[in-house]
Amino acid sequence: MTLRVLPQNLINQIAAGEVVERPAAALKELVENALDAGATKVDVNLRDGGRTLLSITDDGKGMTPEELALSVERHATSKLPDDDLFNIGFMGFRGEALPSIGSVSRMRLTSRVRGADSAWTLLIEGGAKGAPEPAAHPYGTRVEVRDLFYATPARLKFLKTARTEQMYAREIMDRLAMARPDVGFTLSGDNNKSILNYPACEGDLFDARLKRLGAVMGRDFQENALQINAEREGIKLTGYAGVPTLNRGNAQMQFLFVNGRPVKDRLLQGAVRGAYQDFLARDRHPLLALFFELSPRDVDVNVHPGKTEVRFRDPGMVRGLIVGALKHALAGAGHRASTTVADMALGAARREGEGPSLPYGGGVRSSGGGGFNIGQYQANTPSHAAIERNYGAQSPTGDGGGYGGLFDRGRDFAGTPDRDGGFAGAAAAALAGGYGAAGPSARIDMTDDAKFVDHPLGAARGQVHANYIIAQTRDGLVIVDQHAAHERIVYERMKADLAESGVKRQGLLLPEVVELDEASADRIADRAGEFAELGLVIEPFGPGAIVVREVPVMLGKVDVAALVRDMADEIAELGQGMLLKDRLMYVCATMACHGSVRSGRKLNADEMNALLRQMEATPHSGQCNHGRPTYVELKLHDIEKMFGRR
Repeated sequence: MTLRVLPQNLINQIAAGEVVERPAAALKELVENALDAGATKVDVNLRDGGRTLLSITDDGKGMTPEELALSVERHATSKLPDDDLFNIGFMGFRGEALPSIGSVSRMRLTSRVRGADSAWTLLIEGGAKGAPEPAAHPYGTRVEVRDLFYATPARLKFLKTARTEQMYAREIMDRLAMARPDVGFTLSGDNNKSILNYPACEGDLFDARLKRLGAVMGRDFQENALQINAEREGIKLTGYAGVPTLNRGNAQMQFLFVNGRPVKDRLLQGAVRGAYQDFLARDRHPLLALFFELSPRDVDVNVHPGKTEVRFRDPGMVRGLIVGALKHALAGAGHRASTTVADMALGAARREGEGPSLPYGGGVRSSGGGGFNIGQYQANTPSHAAIERNYGAQSPTGDGGGYGGLFDRGRDFAGTPDRDGGFAGAAAAALAGGYGAAGPSARIDMTDDAKFVDHPLGAARGQVHANYIIAQTRDGLVIVDQHAAHERIVYERMKADLAESGVKRQGLLLPEVVELDEASADRIADRAGEFAELGLVIEPFGPGAIVVREVPVMLGKVDVAALVRDMADEIAELGQGMLLKDRLMYVCATMACHGSVRSGRKLNADEMNALLRQMEATPHSGQCNHGRPTYVELKLHDIEKMFGRR
């Protein structure tokens, strides 16, 4: 075998294998070039999912004939003016896209600069470059890629159906459109059928960005998004995050952008989970879009050939910024819940025979003759349902309290009056210690509590099925799940107490040595200080071993070795050890659940109004610890529509 240099065309085809994985990858590179050229409108047309034709037209600055010929040479670029790879200010910078795409397709470039009397066109077929020729074209550039991978037939075998490839192309367009709300984007398919059309958004950055996010992620997100605006040590974080009750079963609606570049980073997953851990079950995921602006020298965008991954200089600070900003926004939301909760309730109320109700529940026919079907909102939380089933209104003393051990501690937190607004008089004692059967005092005076109507959650008007509080607001009504609402209140009190007094810990009679591989042991030891704050005291114990001396009291009897190994795995996967805190919060959530007002307890007017006022004063009270909504608000005009009054 003789050492030799590969032919240039083969070099380009190898590069194409790295950069151009499928039509959507070529689309990404070409649209990024258009954005770098200052385009304010980008039109994309696909045929056969991009295999037969991929056309991108922009109104950017265009290219001269000389630039046109140079643009298809390998590593020719205008985006590194000072040849500094650590100061990248554009989305593209390698100069690989055009020659790579041209080496595996029939590509035609047509471009015209402003002020020129004509355009120029250049054809590249299977890597063979022609000469620029005059052409007719408006200002800007059009790139036509035909018969993609015709020069490398083996690659065609790995492409999916046209519909699937079109879906990948749309995902790319959606991400780029979210990053640049000031630019208009269109995407059309076979027979010029419109797939998406995003006009340029006007207004300031936050307003324009929210409009574009609403167009891409849906109106529900736009209506239930919390603004994010934070800065730390030169790194600015902006964007929007959905309230916890707006969630999904996967993380596909979580987006991260770095200096305008859409990227994927596992750091986001761990940070978002840490910020939302108090509000969502582990199998539910919030919707959000976060935008980072930082010095190019603090982030490496050259990690992946497709530039879809980045590496931060200080990932810990970036993660802390994400968690802090999200928690601040969630705290500012107060008791706010997603508007989709009310939409589901209204959508579930239908006339008999008008089609199936929403998938959240089966629906129950009312006893009246009107034939309405009311869908029942159901949350998939078996542990919570089991607690309600097993402990609902039962207690050794028959008074709704008196749970032994773990549950008594929950009642201790629940029975703290005058905390964060507190409860008043008998209502405080009642909510803390359980309720007996309601006597005559449970009758509600419609005039005494009229002053509460102007409050966000209104004035209590009654209780149905010994679990749901009906409250009247100025322009509608609110239905409150009394157990879920009080569960959140108790949980927030417990967290406040933990923050004030710290996590109590107990020493092990015999310190336990846990054997790990050396890398895992080092990762655990490096975070010994963080774990000590959570009540877990560990020390290095030679190569590949950790000794555990103290554990959190709240965890009770715990498998120390399994806990340490799980934390080591989580640090390796996500870069941070959140498992211990997750377990502590789970214990707190369980205690709060058992120390809260039970379903099946009858409340009087003072108790119900006290609970509503406490909800208004408690952060995150729009959802319980399991991610379910604590209340549903129905506006009067929506109710009137249901009854045909509007």
